[in-house]
Amino acid sequence: MRRHSFVSLFIALMFIITVLLFNNFRQPVVIWSIVPLALIGVSFGLLITGTPFTFIALLGFISLIGMILKNGIVLVDQINLELKEGKEPYHAIVDSAVSRVRPVSMAAITTILGLLPLLFDAFFSSMAVTVMFGLGFATILTLIVLPVVYILIYKIKYQPLS
Repeated sequence: MRRHSFVSLFIALMFIITVLLFNNFRQPVVIWSIVPLALIGVSFGLLITGTPFTFIALLGFISLIGMILKNGIVLVDQINLELKEGKEPYHAIVDSAVSRVRPVSMAAITTILGLLPLLFDAFFSSMAVTVMFGLGFATILTLIVLPVVYILIYKIKYQPLS
């Protein structure tokens, strides 16, 4: 079996685990919708630093997928908690996004700062750039785009905030 087949198999396994975690299909789709968009941040980071996309960068991207999923799971889980408390769906999404800004941002910032020394390492620089820029961009996407995708997939109507 080829190496890319293993990667595809494990990504599919990760998706199945998120489906089992939420016991439905739509919420994992919402969470996973951020993963391809993170490539924008990765590409931008590699472009401005002039770093090539190496095998080590690919490993960094695979670990980045896990970090993106963790952030998405945190936000969607908070939305579920707000809905269980009886909040209107639109208000639950907005309140969840606002309340998760600090935890999601702090986790991303500590990871990004922790990778700073690897930027100057010849072997690991491509991985560091991939994770740092991908995670920075994906964090913004998680807090802004994920709630919008959730609203679109669940067809939630706008309600003015009071």
